[in-house]
Amino acid sequence: MESKKEKIADFKAAISSTVRSLSNSEKIEVSFGNDRSKSGRNSISLPELSAINKKFNFNQIRAMADSKSLRHRFSNPKTFKQYEPDGNISKQLYRISEKIRCEKIGTNYFKGVKNNIETFYQERVSGLDLKSSEDKIVESFENYLRTKFLDFENNSQIDKKLKSYKKDLNEKFKDKIGQLNDLTLDQKKFNSLISELIADMNLDENLDEEEKKDEEKNNGDKQNKPDNQEKQAKEKEDKQEEMSIDSGIPDLENEAKESDQAEEEVEIENSSQPDLRKKGKSALGDVNYKTYTSEFDEIIKAEELENTKELSRLRKNLDQQLLQLKNFISKLANKLQRKLLAKQNRSWNFDLEEGLLDTSKLPRIIMDPFNSLSFKKEKDIEFKDTLVTILIDNSGSMRGKPISVAAICADILSRTLERCAVKVEILGFTTKHWKGGSSREKWMKNDKPTLPGRLNDLRHIIYKSADTPWRQAKNNMGLMLKEGLLKENIDGEALKWAYYKMSRRKEERKILMVISDGAPVDDSTLSTNTSDYLESNLKKTVKWIENKTNIELLAIGIGHDVKRYYNQAVKITDVQDLGDVMINQLTDLFVEKNKKTIH
Repeated sequence: MESKKEKIADFKAAISSTVRSLSNSEKIEVSFGNDRSKSGRNSISLPELSAINKKFNFNQIRAMADSKSLRHRFSNPKTFKQYEPDGNISKQLYRISEKIRCEKIGTNYFKGVKNNIETFYQERVSGLDLKSSEDKIVESFENYLRTKFLDFENNSQIDKKLKSYKKDLNEKFKDKIGQLNDLTLDQKKFNSLISELIADMNLDENLDEEEKKDEEKNNGDKQNKPDNQEKQAKEKEDKQEEMSIDSGIPDLENEAKESDQAEEEVEIENSSQPDLRKKGKSALGDVNYKTYTSEFDEIIKAEELENTKELSRLRKNLDQQLLQLKNFISKLANKLQRKLLAKQNRSWNFDLEEGLLDTSKLPRIIMDPFNSLSFKKEKDIEFKDTLVTILIDNSGSMRGKPISVAAICADILSRTLERCAVKVEILGFTTKHWKGGSSREKWMKNDKPTLPGRLNDLRHIIYKSADTPWRQAKNNMGLMLKEGLLKENIDGEALKWAYYKMSRRKEERKILMVISDGAPVDDSTLSTNTSDYLESNLKKTVKWIENKTNIELLAIGIGHDVKRYYNQAVKITDVQDLGDVMINQLTDLFVEKNKKTIH
C-alpha cells in the first residue's frame, strides 16, 4: 500500500507532467510551497500539497496548474504590460481578464481543464466572506467574465453573494462582450479594449472616496492608513495570483500546430490533379481560404522521418502497451472479423445462361440429355471492394494516452480489415515546426501583409498506404509515440489531402474515418487572420465531402463533441472506448447500403 509521501510525490509528478504538456514547454519548472530552487521566467509556483485526504487542496492545485500553464502558453508578458491600466483595483481586474482569456482558449480544446477550473472556482467562491467593497468588485468582475466567456453557471449561493455589482458590469460590458469574445486569440486588441473598459469605470477613484469617508468617521490612524493600504493591496494581489500566473510568458505566436498540405502530394503523385498551390487557395467549397505559401509543406512516409532502428524501438514501446490491452484488443478484433466474415459468406445466382457450371444440376442432364446446362454466378459482396482511410490528428493535445490508443486501434483495424480483404491506409497530420516555421519567416521578411491565410509549414504523414501489407508497415505506427512529432493541427487541409488520395483509388466504396480531439488550432495562422479562419474552412471542407462526393465520412472526437463539424460523429470521454467505437462505426457502415451519389 502506498504511503502518504509516495502518493504526494506521484501527484506532484503528474501535475508537473500536465504543466509541461499544457504549457507546451518541456523546459518549464514546477515548484510547490516554499521551494524557491525553481524560479525565473520558465517556472510556475504552486501551493504546497497539504492534507492528503482533503480533496479541496487537490482541486485547487489542479486548477491553478491548468490556469497558469495556459497563461504561460497563450500570453505575452510584454503585451500584457503595455496595456496595463493604472490603479490597484484596475490592475487586479485587468490581470483577471487576461487569465480568463487564456483559460477560454485552453478550455475550448481540453474539457478536463475546464472541469478542473470550474470545480475549484465553485468551491472557492462558495466559501468567500465578502466584506469590503474591493473584494466585492474584484470577485463580481471575475464571476461576470466567467459566466460570459466560459459559460459558467452560478448556483444560487454564488449568485446571491455577487449580485450587487452585476447590473453595473452588465451595463458597462454588455455591448462589448461579443467583440471581446471575437478577440480572444488577438492578445493586443483584447488587452487594449479590456484595459480601456476597466479604466472608464474609475473604480480606484470611487473606492478612494468611500475609504476617505470611512477614515473621517473613524477619525484615527490616518498616518498609517497608506501603509496599511499598500500592505492590503499587496495581499490582494498575492491572493489573486493564486489563480493567475506570475511567471514569464512566451508570445502567442510561439506555437503553431503542424498540418498536412494536400496539394503537394496531389502534384507529386498525380499531375492530372489541378495545382491548387499556384492559386494559393484550397478548393472543396471554400474559395476564401488561402495559404500564404506551400513551398515548405511536406508529405512524407513515416519511414523517412526516422531510421529503421528507431522505428523498431518505438514499435516495441507500442507493443508493450498492446500487451496491457491484449484481451481487450482480441475481443474487438474478433468482433469485427466475425461481423465482416459473416457477410462474406458466398451466395450465388442460379439458373443463368452463362457463368460457372452448376454441377449440382448435372444429374438431370444425365437423366435427360435434352435439358440445357445450368450456370451460376457469385453475388457481389457489398464491402469486398472497399477502402478505409484512418486520418489521425497528430497535434500536441493528443500527446500521451490519446495518441497511444489511436495508434493501437489503427494498428488493430489495419490487421483485422486486411484479413477481410478490405484495403486500409493510415494517415496523420501535424506541422513541421512551432511558431509558423519557414512560412512565417518568409511572411515577416515580406513586410507582414495582412490576412495572409494559412501561415505554417504542414506535415502530412503516410504511416501505411492502402497497398502496403500490414506486416511491412507495422513499425511505422510506433512513430506516433515519438517525442516532438506532435505539434499543430490544420484539419481542413488534412481532410482535403486525404480526399484527393482516396479519389484516385479504384475501390468502389470509400470510407474516411477522422480521429481528433477538438477544433483546428494553429496560433501562427489564427494570430494573423480572423479567429474562425481554420474552423470555417474545416466546416466547408466537411460539407463538400459529405454532400458532393461518394466518400463516406465519419469522425470520432476524443473528449470533445465534433458534431458541429461532421454530420456523422461520435464523442468518447474515455480513450479506452476508442477501439470499440471505431469498430462499431465501421460495422454499422458495412451493414448500411451506400446511399450517396456524386453530384
